[in-house]
Amino acid sequence: MQHSLPLAVVLPPREAFAAGAAGAIALLVRRLNRGETGCFAPVVFGPPPPLPPFPDVPFRPVALPWWYPGSPGVRQAVALLPWFQREKPALIEVHNRPDTALFLARRTSVPVSLLLHNDPQDMAATQRPRARARLLESLAGVAVVSNFLRSRFLEGLRAGSEHLAIVPNCIDFAELAEPLPMPARERVILFVGRVVADKGADVFVSACARVLPRLAGWRAEMIGGDRFGPETKETPFLRSLRASAEAAGVRLAGYRPHEDVLAAMARVAIVVVPSRWPEPFGLTALEAMASGAAVIASEAGALPEVTGHAALLVRPGDAEALAAAIEALATDESRRTALAEAGRAQARAFDLKAGQSALHAWRAGLVSKCAADVA
Repeated sequence: MQHSLPLAVVLPPREAFAAGAAGAIALLVRRLNRGETGCFAPVVFGPPPPLPPFPDVPFRPVALPWWYPGSPGVRQAVALLPWFQREKPALIEVHNRPDTALFLARRTSVPVSLLLHNDPQDMAATQRPRARARLLESLAGVAVVSNFLRSRFLEGLRAGSEHLAIVPNCIDFAELAEPLPMPARERVILFVGRVVADKGADVFVSACARVLPRLAGWRAEMIGGDRFGPETKETPFLRSLRASAEAAGVRLAGYRPHEDVLAAMARVAIVVVPSRWPEPFGLTALEAMASGAAVIASEAGALPEVTGHAALLVRPGDAEALAAAIEALATDESRRTALAEAGRAQARAFDLKAGQSALHAWRAGLVSKCAADVA
């Protein structure tokens, strides 16, 4: 029987690998590296979590050396380097930290790959085309989570497209609560995400202020804080939004664990994803569609790519257009039902099996290529 290849999966240095504290990347890494992992035996490396780590994926905490200068990603790489030089995994897979990946690739013989979840042109280390080209030249492989990010990465590059893979995010339908049929769903318009301007939290409140007085029996709620985890801060933005939300009749529920978010999506009628920020993927929209809600999303970033024809799309930052879309769905149950059914079908294209297959194929290809290059 063939032995599994040791694989090191490196989280960003502030991404907690624990229930109740995990962000989107940590949740995705857990999802992809438990159960069926192809020919690999993954171990996740990340910061010491504030709560017990997820029990179903091997995890090693990494404390940043306070004495080493540089970015958190470089300091993380310094802490990891002795372990990788000693244990020599078949592949080091770094998530969303180009500085960590480059530091490790230059100091170890182990192949290093990078999986980017954010827009490279919004990251200091990869804003310039030359910096992105250097990643393609220096690493065993680079992948992004959407076609939108692929186009952003390749912008300004004359070559290298054949070396940039797409490994899309995915959803595990087994994690989801049993979705209610549309007629039985609560008449709730739900916002889920970080309560910040980039996510359009204020646009949501403004749209609800316009439309809720015309929607008898409907209410609006927001789940989230200024960051992932229960220890969110009362930022000036959140403080101002709280007053506006109260005036508009929008309930702020604060941060909730991921399972509570999925349960809410399975019982409410409408989920709104009103991001101003061009979403690199749009996992919230995918989860909402998979949970059977009717989805309204911004026409920004990868959201149109993820939602396909299964959501109403509106201009980012346009509260009036968002209010009109909310009213159109809230007053037409048959349209909500049709959109929810289309959303469930669209979400199936991003199910866990498809995501794992794409990731396993990418990993195996990198390891095989590096082995052939050495031979």
